[in-house]
Amino acid sequence: MVIISGIVCVYYNIIIAWTFYYVYSTMQSTLPWSRCDNSWNTPSCIGPGSILNETEQDKKNGTQSSVEFWERNVLNRSKGLEHFGSVRWPLFICLWLSWFAVFLCLCKGVKSSGKVVYVTATFPYLVLSILLIKCAMLPGAKEGLKWYLIPQWGKLASVKVWGDAALQIFYSVGMAWGSLITLASYNKFNNNVFRDAMIVPSVNCFTSVFAGLVIFSVLGFMSHTTGKPIEDVVTQGPGLIFIVYPEAVTKMPVSHFWAVMFFLMILTIGMDSQFGMFETMTSAFVDEYPKLLRKHKLAFTAFMCV
Repeated sequence: MVIISGIVCVYYNIIIAWTFYYVYSTMQSTLPWSRCDNSWNTPSCIGPGSILNETEQDKKNGTQSSVEFWERNVLNRSKGLEHFGSVRWPLFICLWLSWFAVFLCLCKGVKSSGKVVYVTATFPYLVLSILLIKCAMLPGAKEGLKWYLIPQWGKLASVKVWGDAALQIFYSVGMAWGSLITLASYNKFNNNVFRDAMIVPSVNCFTSVFAGLVIFSVLGFMSHTTGKPIEDVVTQGPGLIFIVYPEAVTKMPVSHFWAVMFFLMILTIGMDSQFGMFETMTSAFVDEYPKLLRKHKLAFTAFMCV
């Protein structure tokens, strides 16, 4: 549990670092991923400032401006694994900032994280509610919600669907990761654990379904604006957060505001997940060597962040 939490903490904070970079990017007068006249864009870029005519053939062979911003500016992706590339100093600073934020929130252990969670756990619901109302008004959102809510019963015969469902539940609830056990260990002795065991997965599943409403209303909107079927717009992993949604935001009125709100929400969700995993890691060491580490929890937390 400790090793897995430690490994995931490393890569999870990279996602938070990317989010910090996008929040910083929204402070420019024009959202940088919305245009094709930036230094990192290629002649095949599609978007405002593009040299292409945006014909059907151009759209087929070209690359969206949000994709080029992600791959050529944010990541500065090399040609392959055999080419290491160079250090992306802006991302290095964002990564340092993300670890510093984790340290500030956890420097006093569960006492400080418990207070921070009041903000980080409730803010995403506020933003999701606002985004749902806004996104549901976008053209094409209705079709996206239909695609999301109307079941395709034939898919239940696919083993892959059941595998993805199990992966989602195990990952999102954090079963066997140690974070639930670690945080529960700080409860009072007579705490109603059974009640908590009912609340945690219920809230988790509700949140997944609720967030899906927002995402698929945006995907419906993207399908409407690009002319592609919804299943072709759908993407998994970082692409959904850092390519599809930023591109959709550029087509909304007051796009800067919605971009800031969305990435602040991703930031708080990421920090929430990081708290549980990081506390699992530090608590395991402190509980194993209480005489050595319990009096120096602050210094040990800083050491683990470094």
